[in-house]
Amino acid sequence: MPVERVTDPAYGVTWYRFSEPDIDADAGLMHALVTRLGGVSSPPFHSLNLSSSGGDDPQVVQVNHGRLFDALSLSATQVVSPSQVHGHQVTVVGHADGGTIIPNTDALITDQRGLVLLLRFADCVPVLLYDAEHHVVGLAHAGWRGIAAQVVPATVAALTKRFGSRPQQLWAGIGPSIGPDHYTVGDEVVQRVQATLSPDTCVASRIAGQWHLDLPEAVSAQLRGLGVTRIAHAGICTACTPHEWYSHRGEAGHTGRFGVLMALR
Repeated sequence: MPVERVTDPAYGVTWYRFSEPDIDADAGLMHALVTRLGGVSSPPFHSLNLSSSGGDDPQVVQVNHGRLFDALSLSATQVVSPSQVHGHQVTVVGHADGGTIIPNTDALITDQRGLVLLLRFADCVPVLLYDAEHHVVGLAHAGWRGIAAQVVPATVAALTKRFGSRPQQLWAGIGPSIGPDHYTVGDEVVQRVQATLSPDTCVASRIAGQWHLDLPEAVSAQLRGLGVTRIAHAGICTACTPHEWYSHRGEAGHTGRFGVLMALR
């Protein structure tokens, strides 16, 4: 399995982590793909919903954050999150940003040990980036709009410009997201995503008169085009496994958001 499952016994908070050798051997990286299990939110947000934007009670969402932070031995002041807008803005963050929300941002990067990046998802692709050579991390949110806006190339470019990262030395993890079997889109969406890829790369297929778009493969194709070759896929479709993951498309828009965290130890 490309990922391994971990459950905290106190509340049942459950997360996955990539188990490939490069990451297992490096004690400098913490990351967690956090499921919807172990929280206190009521349906349709049950149970570890990390966003109140869809209508969940903000106090309940705060309790969920507390459970997650307890399970991972974190404090809220260590954690920085963005207000995600499906764009391509990348922000460099440091310890002064701990406990805050960065506006209008879809990717965070840092070289600060102990600062935890937290982004939220419900079908869009979590993109984890780690440079062991320079000891930096990046975490991006890539739905079709973000892919079309090239948030992934922007994040790699920011790592290169700010920290000297080399794409060929980066490790990339593709987290749980909606798979092509469940993701039908129109012609314009396909055209805008395909326009960011090489002409010989196709990430959409026509089935029974509908386009099915492969978001994880689109992200992978962009990474490969930048020279990133070490790419790990969680292999989890959010729409296929609603008992563990939130899926905006699979649950007709009435759902919560799960979290993905990264930090340098």
